[in-house]
Amino acid sequence: MPNYSRRNFLQGCSYAIASMAGARLSNLAFSAQNNTDTLVVVFLRGAWDSLNVVPPIDGDDRGLYEKARPSIKIPADALLRLDNQFGLHPALSPLYDLYQQGKMAVVHATGLNVDTRSHFDAQEFIELGTPGIKNTSTGWITRHLQSTPSGSTGLVPAVSTNGLPTALLNYTPTVSMNTSSDFSQWDNGTVAQQKEALRKMYGGNTLLEQVGRRTLDALDVVQPLVSQDYVPSNGASYNDDDFGRQLQTVAQMIKLEQGLQVATVDFGGWDTHEYQNDGAGGYMAGLLSSLGSGLANFYQDLDSGYTNHLSVMVISEFGRRLVQNESNGTDHGHGSVMLTLGGGVNGGQVFGQWPGLSNEQLYDHADLAVTTDFRQVLGELLTSRLGNPNLETVFPGFSGYNPLGVFHG
Repeated sequence: MPNYSRRNFLQGCSYAIASMAGARLSNLAFSAQNNTDTLVVVFLRGAWDSLNVVPPIDGDDRGLYEKARPSIKIPADALLRLDNQFGLHPALSPLYDLYQQGKMAVVHATGLNVDTRSHFDAQEFIELGTPGIKNTSTGWITRHLQSTPSGSTGLVPAVSTNGLPTALLNYTPTVSMNTSSDFSQWDNGTVAQQKEALRKMYGGNTLLEQVGRRTLDALDVVQPLVSQDYVPSNGASYNDDDFGRQLQTVAQMIKLEQGLQVATVDFGGWDTHEYQNDGAGGYMAGLLSSLGSGLANFYQDLDSGYTNHLSVMVISEFGRRLVQNESNGTDHGHGSVMLTLGGGVNGGQVFGQWPGLSNEQLYDHADLAVTTDFRQVLGELLTSRLGNPNLETVFPGFSGYNPLGVFHG
């Protein structure tokens, strides 16, 4: 563990104390588990090419797909068959096993109901949960946690493994940590003295002092646990890459059983304008291999009493255009695909209304159309698995909610 200066130490403790101040003190507990799921949101930043992730495998749309992508199409005989209409990219074979076991579902033609091909705008709209409106002061996960009784309880209700995402905007108790050891701010050489000094600082009865003592108590509980070498369960083995490390951190925090409600994970690099080199190989196949292996090992690691109360949502800001560009890549599109894993998923199915790939069926005559608002899927997750029926609070302005049957209660 690196050494910290006195200034960094105090800054870290102050941050932790400020974070804990957002939680309701009467509900804060070292073991605050409930019957709702732990939500893990994996955001694929850069807009993944959903038409190569889950392409048509047969029929007229197969011919249109092949014609539009002569050098980057996935051969039909290489696809992992999901049903009579769609196949899965072979690099996602570790997830295919979960799909066949009914633990993973696919929702096709998902996305925003507003017209944008800007990465920044689309990511903001999705994470704020208010498409077309940027001045929202909180993220959709923030509003979820604030509007459900169990949302702010527990020692660590929310964890982000890569900075503070917009989805958790203004949720003060969020702990940002790339690895679990980041939770500890202690200098090993002077732990006892630092703790003693801080307990004296927060020895009174004001709200800040009470929260300060609770924060120190929290660090006393968590720090010894996260300082130990972590050994994944069930033979799981994470890749030694950023995505694998983030997922391992989340798995470890879940296993601490300290009330984790939501974790956010980022995976970038999906803006494949050039040299996508797909056809079941190349750059995008490498990204998908990391994604599939990471999620499969994460599920395997937790498949010892935790997956029944786990919901993993994989989302990207939008998809790519149907027709490949001159650089053997794909440009910004519209409709995308969402993946979800967990014990409450009606898996082994592809959900959503497929719009088709003929010219008149494409959005702006160029992109896969959106037939399922992303909030439909998240809304069903909230009500069916996370115990939050307050969709009007989490997604203000969203109307016409109609569950697809992706989740069971």
